[in-house]
Amino acid sequence: MNTNKLKVLVVGCGNMGASHAKAYHAMKNKITICGLVSTGESKEKLNAQLGHEYPLFTDYYKALGATRPDAVCISTYPDTHEAYSIAALEMGCHVFLEKPLADTAQGAERVVQVANKMNKKVVVGYILRHHPSWQKFIEMAHTMGKPLVMRMNLNQQSHGYMWNVHKNLMKSLSPIVDCGVHYIDVMCQMTQAKPIQVAAIGARLTNDIPAGNYNYGQLQIHFSDGSVGWYEAGWGPMISETAFFVKDVFGPKGSVSIVANKAGGEGASDNVGSHTKTESLKVHYADIDADNEFTREDTWINLTDEPDHQELCNREQQFFIEAIQNNIDLSDHMNDAVNSLKVALACDKSVKTGGIVKL
Repeated sequence: MNTNKLKVLVVGCGNMGASHAKAYHAMKNKITICGLVSTGESKEKLNAQLGHEYPLFTDYYKALGATRPDAVCISTYPDTHEAYSIAALEMGCHVFLEKPLADTAQGAERVVQVANKMNKKVVVGYILRHHPSWQKFIEMAHTMGKPLVMRMNLNQQSHGYMWNVHKNLMKSLSPIVDCGVHYIDVMCQMTQAKPIQVAAIGARLTNDIPAGNYNYGQLQIHFSDGSVGWYEAGWGPMISETAFFVKDVFGPKGSVSIVANKAGGEGASDNVGSHTKTESLKVHYADIDADNEFTREDTWINLTDEPDHQELCNREQQFFIEAIQNNIDLSDHMNDAVNSLKVALACDKSVKTGGIVKL
């Protein structure tokens, strides 16, 4: 195992980039941040929070050449992910990459191909995979029989800074692609079955986004085992906050639901911290007697380990570092990231064509 400190270049200093940089900053025994990169002022603001310790760069490629890092953390907009990742990999760097892996399926596959060719690690920011309550949510779904019905959404009444973030994201992707990859990944883990077809709808509710895009979408997935799931995402100042946070699954034997009363509170829908907050799992059992009355009471699971957003980013980065130092095989991780993106992009195609898309 290599115990030398890793030099990491942080690219993109907004919400996620700042959180990842703070994770590295707290891991000084293992990590040296060799630079912060952004095109705007976010790098100066972040560096101030970190004690003005780090070199600043505006141009990614110049920063890559100047710092010669061991690893690169990319939290920029999705249309840069493919090119930035490949440039880093070809220089011999490991890559932590915020989801989605790329803005096209072919681009995602190219990133994986280069990672394999260069024998370098790529970890994609599927943050829910590091959350104990979400892990338990998926585990309990496996006890509910088949087929499963999975219902999930994350509508965001975004305003101020977050509306600017979302408008920039929608220059390249829709909400159901950018956010949907998380929940498609969860559904695939719950069913452990192959998605076979998708259908989706969408609506463009503002002229503030490109003409070909939409800021509300809802997708539906059919799986090979008969399971079905839907996911809904809307961004913008016009989005309703009523029932913005729905996360549940049911099968023949009962249901499991994430109940996040505080996270689902008024005015919280565009707060990044609320998107991963779980609070409680409610488990319902379908067992009934001869009179069709329930024979088992609903139970609540309250895990004592409820990490906040920053702690989840810390755990993601710990996994990244361990994958590098211990040479962990990430083949399944990368393939899952490619496959969930392919499903999300098929849903996007369904919105734009109005038809069912076979996978």
